[in-house]
Amino acid sequence: MRLVRFGLRGQERPGILDQDGTVRDVSDRVRDWRGDAIDPAALRELRSIDLASLPAADPDARLCAPVASVRKIIGIGPNFHESARLAGFKINPEPTIFMKAPSAINGPNDPIEIPRLSTRTDWGVELAVVMGRTAKYVSVENAMDHVAGFTLANDVTERSFQLQRGGQWFKGKSHDSFAPIGPWLVTLDEMTDYDHVDLWLDVNGERVQAGNTSRMIFKVPYLISYLSRFLRLEPGDVIMTGTPSGVGLSFDPPRFLAPGDRVTLGGTGLGQQSAVCIQG
Repeated sequence: MRLVRFGLRGQERPGILDQDGTVRDVSDRVRDWRGDAIDPAALRELRSIDLASLPAADPDARLCAPVASVRKIIGIGPNFHESARLAGFKINPEPTIFMKAPSAINGPNDPIEIPRLSTRTDWGVELAVVMGRTAKYVSVENAMDHVAGFTLANDVTERSFQLQRGGQWFKGKSHDSFAPIGPWLVTLDEMTDYDHVDLWLDVNGERVQAGNTSRMIFKVPYLISYLSRFLRLEPGDVIMTGTPSGVGLSFDPPRFLAPGDRVTLGGTGLGQQSAVCIQG
């Protein structure tokens, strides 16, 4: 299934995308895509729904982040060798972990806000994992039993805040709109080949990123198991698994986003995002 949320901010409703690409409103059966509703067992039960019997949403309705009440956004630092080399980051024996504020969550087509005093706002297409069940000290072998599905993410980062202002990466990762996710959440049963997902990102129509998750250094089951050793993963938590080469920091000279730029990105089975940058 492809789970979506649609509507104005503060009025979002849960939906499922049918085979024809029509959003079907499931709000009479599910309060929202959060908590127990995205447990793998609950999602299996929903497969039997006759989507044609459900009301169709307005085709012009805004698509929102496909999961509600996100409590944690966990980022994985350099997870592609070429991307790390070009951007000047070191690959460590264990994953580099950072957090993004949940308030950074953005819809897939909502504007990306360039912060005040920003000089180096960067992009980064990623495969994101959405947890569906609490995970603590889980094994690599059992890690995927705790996953609701996958979504597309853009790890927007203000590099000067991240690297030149001291302290942790959090301040460069957490501005409003810096975590666009969606347009939908693909349930695990429909995306078993998550190790071979093509990812791409364009800035103003120019392809700047193209990679495949098969090149990831730390694989998804390992990342879930690894993270669960240090913190409890909960339903709705989002794990951004790292970006392939082609971020703005890696260009010579570096290239960054400015108001008016359009960022378009996509991934195999994950749909597309398209957002215009605006001044904060």
